[in-house]
Amino acid sequence: MQEADTILTHGTVITMDDACHQFPDGAVALKGNRIIAVGAASEIASTWEAQSIIDCAGCVIMPGLINCHTHLPMTLLRGLADDLRLDVWLYGYMLPVERHFVSPDFVRLGTQLACAEAIRSGVTCVNDMYYFEDTIAQTVSEAGLRALCSQTIMQFPTPDAQSADESLEFTEKFIEKWKQHDLIVPVIAPHAPYTCSGELMRACAGIAIKHDVPLHIHISETFQEVEDSRSEHGMPVVNWIKKNGVLEAKVICAHCTAIDAGEMRTLRNAGATVSHNPSANLKLASGIANVPQMLKTGLHVGIGTDGPASNNDLDHFEETRLAALIAKGYFRDPVLIPAKTALAMATIEGARALHLGHVTGSLEVGKRADVIVVNLDQLHSTPQYSHAAKLSDAIYTQIVYSSHASDVRDVFVNGRPLMRERKLLTLDEAAIKSAANKLALEINAFLNEREGDVLRKLAAIGGVHQEESFEVQVKAQLSDAQPVIDCIRSDEINVVRHVHYKQFDTYFYFDDEPSRLRYREDERVDEQGNILGTRYRLTLVGGQNEREYPHSILLSRVRFMAAADRSLRFYHEYFKPAREVAIEKDRLRWEVFYEDEELFINIDRVTNPARAGFFLEVKSRTWSKRDAERKAEVIGRLLARFGVSDEALVRQEYVQIAGT
Repeated sequence: MQEADTILTHGTVITMDDACHQFPDGAVALKGNRIIAVGAASEIASTWEAQSIIDCAGCVIMPGLINCHTHLPMTLLRGLADDLRLDVWLYGYMLPVERHFVSPDFVRLGTQLACAEAIRSGVTCVNDMYYFEDTIAQTVSEAGLRALCSQTIMQFPTPDAQSADESLEFTEKFIEKWKQHDLIVPVIAPHAPYTCSGELMRACAGIAIKHDVPLHIHISETFQEVEDSRSEHGMPVVNWIKKNGVLEAKVICAHCTAIDAGEMRTLRNAGATVSHNPSANLKLASGIANVPQMLKTGLHVGIGTDGPASNNDLDHFEETRLAALIAKGYFRDPVLIPAKTALAMATIEGARALHLGHVTGSLEVGKRADVIVVNLDQLHSTPQYSHAAKLSDAIYTQIVYSSHASDVRDVFVNGRPLMRERKLLTLDEAAIKSAANKLALEINAFLNEREGDVLRKLAAIGGVHQEESFEVQVKAQLSDAQPVIDCIRSDEINVVRHVHYKQFDTYFYFDDEPSRLRYREDERVDEQGNILGTRYRLTLVGGQNEREYPHSILLSRVRFMAAADRSLRFYHEYFKPAREVAIEKDRLRWEVFYEDEELFINIDRVTNPARAGFFLEVKSRTWSKRDAERKAEVIGRLLARFGVSDEALVRQEYVQIAGT
């Protein structure tokens, strides 16, 4: 008799090898970190003996599930901001919270929580992408899971790096440290084409090729991403990453909900693979990947959960079931992605998608001992059929359509037991839950404080570039603007710059908040009305004027300004105003010096809602009380020069005028 360490016996063995061998009363023998025998239970018993013999009657013995794309530490952010669009979810909530909270301690706790959940779900290998990946690799290896640990690279500062160059430098050291580890495969992960420049993409690909490690990247997650790529680069996303050398590496593409047949062939020809993430794509309404076409093209497609903040769990049984059902429903073909194919995507095809098909994903002699035992003796798995017409496929449909993650009884990775009889052996579940709930209170307090303050919400998404300042201004209504224009062109007024704008303003008002937020789109036009350029700005202003001078000249507060680099729809969904007011204006603007004071003169025609005549605005920035008084006097004399009487002055702002 030959010695094994562990024998799992008297279960239904499904190997998920190329021939999809099955053994209704089968056994698997493990020794060290490898599988040493697979076959009928009687045959294994006659050849092998072991101190640990585990009875698996009524169970399935199968390869562990493989999660091809996730963000493990984001278990700590699940439920934080649900039912939002992807851009609002990412830029409005995830990134601000991550900037404030993510640290080595954060990722260690979040990874422990994720590993416990993954093991309970029968997952034996994960492909993670996050920050502080060295800490994640250490935590995952201690928990005993197999993992690709993908260090995130972005063009802008991240929680673990102030620059892309810094990220590249420590990522290469991270790869060198973990390259020979038995459980961990270090990976470089340029986050996405919209967060990395072409130069940065090329640098990442160079590191992946140099060290012969995979490159993990988000690709074509939404149709908007594809439209943006065509607009910015003149080509779809896959073509752009190919142009920048990414496909020369061993690439794992997450999502691919919006790639066409040509892009699929490009990925296949490059040896790139895809992670299909059905739950997250559905929840964020990102789209549905054309997996049947991918498989027909010859792409290796695995299944991922994505991060728990956008899923919100790591239940790989649920993902596998959805992978089969979505294809059937979306393409209206019940034979697309049968259960056997879906389970292959969760096991051997998942391993191939991670470039690990030679290591794990199937129960074959010589492969690593990554094995799970699934209990079929459950109400929801009763009864069980294996009639002749479906004899070979019955077990796959049973697992994919009926089994749950909670049915996983035992988990082995690299021959090491991580869970026996539903009891975790490498992680303290109670301590992890307690620490996670404590941290959640801190994150909740941070968000509650921010949600009640528009300025904090504005600062959280970045881009605030001007601190609090003040403005002296006056407004007058004109029946005819030409006399004022003629006066501006006179020799006594020094015109520095003249611009013609079409302005589209949307004002956000908030309950219990005196400030209001203005989103402005400025279209600069020439004399023929052709658009020369467009700029977008956010301005947060106070609700009350600070002081009034003679001639209704007001001192008002401009609190903060920022470039508006997202859509109006994004800001509407992010700030959730109590009400909105929209105004359109045609504006002639002059920057002038009058009596040595810099002033801005606007002549506006309100076009929507339409108002008769014109409005004159004269304004200037100021930073002291004395300066404000001096500029108010100068503006008063300029009004007199324009022939504007006090009767023509109005104290209303455009949002008030629009409502009259």
